[in-house]
Amino acid sequence: MISTVIFDLDDTLYDEVSYCRSGLKVVSEFLSNQAGACSSEQIWDCFWKHFSSGNRDKIFDTALEELGILYDDELIHKLVQIYRNHIPIIKLPPDSRGILEALRDKYHLGLLTDGFLPAQNNKVQSLVLEDYFEYIVYTEELGREFWKPSPAGFKNILEHFQVNPENTIYVADNPEKDFIAPHNLGIKTVQVLRPARIRKDEQRQGGIPAQYVIEELWELLPILEEL
Repeated sequence: MISTVIFDLDDTLYDEVSYCRSGLKVVSEFLSNQAGACSSEQIWDCFWKHFSSGNRDKIFDTALEELGILYDDELIHKLVQIYRNHIPIIKLPPDSRGILEALRDKYHLGLLTDGFLPAQNNKVQSLVLEDYFEYIVYTEELGREFWKPSPAGFKNILEHFQVNPENTIYVADNPEKDFIAPHNLGIKTVQVLRPARIRKDEQRQGGIPAQYVIEELWELLPILEEL
């Protein structure tokens, strides 16, 4: 019998693209005040064009070069920090709010999230997730070497709730890293395929597929009843 449900955050409980959009808008506004030659709308349009084309690692460098804005490593570092530390304009979708409302009186709920601590904490605060989760693990606090696929965060939650792996289920989106540790620990796994998810590929080399695949979080309920 399942007693504990662990959720991933990004592209599981909300659409991560909304966070990216929020961060890029804040950076656009900052740059428009610094550079003067381009409006925040022009900068935003350029950012979004490159983001939509799949540029995730060098979006600031590429966009500033195209816009003719002089930059150096110090400026790029500043933009990254603005992005990671901004207070995002994001909301918990109705499906996520509904499933968390339905589960919180029946199961222990844990949240496990990778990523830079200020960014992940700001997401949790903006989504008001502390109202639903009894325990939240930011793997950045454990050490970057303990980001998924490390089992450390999962073991931390199991220990906190004093629950066995076979009584636990994990809901996440990315088979490249999310399901490796749960699989090895004996935790049951569910992949959610949000329509607006950033990673569209089902499985990359080195990943492990989830035992169940759903398209809407409400589909989790019959799985829990079955188990």
